[in-house]
Amino acid sequence: MTEIFDARKAQAAAWFRSLRDDIVAAFEMLEDTQDTGPFADAPAGRFEVSETKRTAEDGSDAGGGLMSVMRGGRVFEKVGVNVSTVYGQLGERAQKAMAARKDLSGMADDPRFWASGISLVAHMQNPQSPAVHMNTRMFWTPHAWWFGGGSDLNPCIEYEEDTAFFHETLKEYCDKHDDAYYPKFKSWADEYFFVPHRGRARGVGGIFYDDLNTGDWDADFAFTQDVGRAFLPAFLGVTNKRRNAVWTEDDKDAQLVHRGLYAEYNLVYDRGTKFGLETGHDANAVLMSLPPLAKWV
Repeated sequence: MTEIFDARKAQAAAWFRSLRDDIVAAFEMLEDTQDTGPFADAPAGRFEVSETKRTAEDGSDAGGGLMSVMRGGRVFEKVGVNVSTVYGQLGERAQKAMAARKDLSGMADDPRFWASGISLVAHMQNPQSPAVHMNTRMFWTPHAWWFGGGSDLNPCIEYEEDTAFFHETLKEYCDKHDDAYYPKFKSWADEYFFVPHRGRARGVGGIFYDDLNTGDWDADFAFTQDVGRAFLPAFLGVTNKRRNAVWTEDDKDAQLVHRGLYAEYNLVYDRGTKFGLETGHDANAVLMSLPPLAKWV
């Protein structure tokens, strides 16, 4: 079984890296083709790529990945696309957090873990063009394995047709696997991406899932791959419609206030942020999701 999962781990990690490469190429092409608007004369944005490393408590190597960040582009004010593969032993706090959601009996005796995934957040120059988040991941312990992830749209100026298009695209990819997935994971996203202290959602939703283990690794991995494949058609369909729209200073102000809401959520509630910081991953990579500028009223 160990050999089987070693191969599966390598397969999953390779997929997340391939998806990262496709998204980075698509976003740089978007920059190249932006020839109108206030940033059209600026150099086309390019990703700066750096390696990230995770160090175990004893100082040993515990994995890492690639952090790719573009700042000050024609389309993107800031966008990050990170991939990582980390491993080691789960600390007591992480064990308790996971045990609250699933049966991980035996973890105290054997706390090894392995995790790989991709995480993306894009903050746009044009406030008419919505911010977006996407991630998918695989998690393994000797006691259980599972997949998780999702994608959600975060406009500061909402358009019903954009929300409908984004959701319809996600539903199309979900329905290839199970007709129950989209309504289930949409509801999960509505609950997960809610900001309790503000009494509102951080955006217009999408899908979110975690702890996915149907017992069929190939089927669950295939679904997770399609969640990743759905991202570019869903997001670019909206972005290409809005990136040339005229905007005002009031629109920009609304965008900065909405980014404040996004930052609050990621710092207070997001599981990935908490896990990354608690397990010693590169703090800059973990906090890549934060916007370049934000404001509070």
